[in-house]
Amino acid sequence: MQELVPVIGGVAAFLTTASHVPQLKKCWQTRSAGDLSFRALLALSIGLALWLAYGVMRSDVPLMIANGISLALVLGILAIKLGERRGKRSRRAR
Repeated sequence: MQELVPVIGGVAAFLTTASHVPQLKKCWQTRSAGDLSFRALLALSIGLALWLAYGVMRSDVPLMIANGISLALVLGILAIKLGERRGKRSRRAR
């Protein structure tokens, strides 16, 4: 049973990290993240950064890799969201 622990952790890390790829791809293609909550993306980014820090403090390489990649993907979505918000503000100012 103990030999399954790294396998389960690896599969979980892969799936949760890969789950952000389709969302980022769609946001990139449409240049829109309008239906996504800014606050939720911000909270998720902070949570992932904390998990990454936790992995660093524990010297847990799989934890660092999974959360580092996830953080990069979510920050990409957040960047699109922020760009969209800035665009709306500048259009309103005209």
